[in-house]
Amino acid sequence: MSSRRFVFLDPDGMAGEWLHVVVEAQTGVFYQQQYGGTACRQGQVEGFLVPIAGADALTALRQMFEKDFRGAGTWNYPWPNEERNRLHQIIGGISYWACDGHNEEPHALRLDESRIREADEAWIPVITPDGPGLLVWINSD
Repeated sequence: MSSRRFVFLDPDGMAGEWLHVVVEAQTGVFYQQQYGGTACRQGQVEGFLVPIAGADALTALRQMFEKDFRGAGTWNYPWPNEERNRLHQIIGGISYWACDGHNEEPHALRLDESRIREADEAWIPVITPDGPGLLVWINSD
């Protein structure tokens, strides 16, 4: 029996509005996600799932990717400074609550510049207090 488990996030698109970070770690659990708008890319990342409260950020992300980029995906996009700065601002406005087992404390997410070319609708590389991860949300297609 395999110790690997696969979880497809929102397989039928019926979960409503949601925003999560998958923190990359060797857990044996792989989260799968359709992302990239109408490009319908399939992603997979091993780690642990952290639900995020961020209705305003989700609205801003959906505006950027679904309206401004027309839902066609941005994988390997060159990210001009104005759009990159806007993405930084949106990501930086999202609180990630880290807990050391005793105390919980909010930290701003950071866009992972070293992986900016991977950034796409519903699949944004970020840095959390717990390590690198991916910010994911419901894909628009």
